[in-house]
Amino acid sequence: MNLELKKVIEQISKDKGIDKDLLIDTLEEAVRASVYKKYGNDIDVEVSFNEETNEIEVYQFKIVVEEVNDPKNELTLEEARIHDQNVQIGDELGFKLNIEDLGRIAAQSAKQIIIQKMRDAEQEIIYEEYKDRIGEIISGIIQRRDKMGWIINLGRTEALLPKNELIPSERYVRGDRIQAYIIDVKKEGRGPQIIVSRSHPDYLKALFFREVPEVAEGIVKIMAVARDPGKRAKVSVMTQDSDVDPVGACVGVKGSRIHNIVSELKGERIDIVVWSPDIATYAANALAPARISKIFVDEDEKILEVIVPDDQLTPAIGQRGQNVKLASKLLGWKIDVYTETRYNQLNEGRKTLEQLASVAEIPIQNFLDAGFENLDDIEKATEEELLNIKGLSLDKIKDLKAAINLLKPNNS
Repeated sequence: MNLELKKVIEQISKDKGIDKDLLIDTLEEAVRASVYKKYGNDIDVEVSFNEETNEIEVYQFKIVVEEVNDPKNELTLEEARIHDQNVQIGDELGFKLNIEDLGRIAAQSAKQIIIQKMRDAEQEIIYEEYKDRIGEIISGIIQRRDKMGWIINLGRTEALLPKNELIPSERYVRGDRIQAYIIDVKKEGRGPQIIVSRSHPDYLKALFFREVPEVAEGIVKIMAVARDPGKRAKVSVMTQDSDVDPVGACVGVKGSRIHNIVSELKGERIDIVVWSPDIATYAANALAPARISKIFVDEDEKILEVIVPDDQLTPAIGQRGQNVKLASKLLGWKIDVYTETRYNQLNEGRKTLEQLASVAEIPIQNFLDAGFENLDDIEKATEEELLNIKGLSLDKIKDLKAAINLLKPNNS
């Protein structure tokens, strides 16, 4: 056994760089487990590795007693004095166990335990390495697909690209090289799990840091990112250096820099937006290419009412509302877009509503909360529906109807 165990220790210590003392501790643990397996775990044993002889030494200890109740751990004074004439009651004697027949079992156990400890050590090293790399772009090869998503081979370990972190339009096959953004590193029983993404907004930000030196150096700052992965994105930028054009820096000469990013994201259209501390100016920039007529700001509710020429509604809203949704995400404000014609109609209706609210002696908000936005809405409503307006009574409804007759266009 000694030669085989010595070979295991030296080989693994050399190949894997694992401390020899750790391997010896593991070896002793394996032999102790084998002894317990054969003799039971209720015996008192001491296991040590003699490095001079390369032998495992196992001693069983028993206490000297007057009457034996536990033969495995006790012996009489007479039995003890066969081994040591000077022994007394209460003393402890150690007996060397013959473990030659445990050699193969112990060696196999030692190998298994050492291999497991080696894996644990490697997994800890990988975890320590990757937990500090959250926010980095990594490159790997598509290994396989499972129910969670795609498994990416990173060399020493693997990463998971979950289904919800994919760019929807992308398709992969085994062997494809892929780049992704590390969003999390979890410490799990079977080893660290590295979670990556291609749809995360910060992946786009990381690509700008990689492709645009001015961003990496902090000359141009990325203020916010909003993405509809694989389709369109908006990135707001600013600089305090008057000699630098933040948009031009991000686009690059003949679009070289932005082209590299778009190419990596498989054609995702990217709008570079100039950030502004003035929310109205920022919103107008974010809603480009639409031309904006007016913007009304509600600071308390963080709502913007954006008025555009009638022919600018489509570019302002975008296909399936994409442009305004991304602009809203970028700003962190709710954005309502109206054409000039529609806004004027609503504004006129609001003025009339204010007059009716004055007649009824209730706040205009009570009408709006009940879903009434103009004179026509109120005129068409039943008495029962009008009573749902907070603060409105039957007497006030009569006054309201009289006021409506006066306010109707044919009576003006």
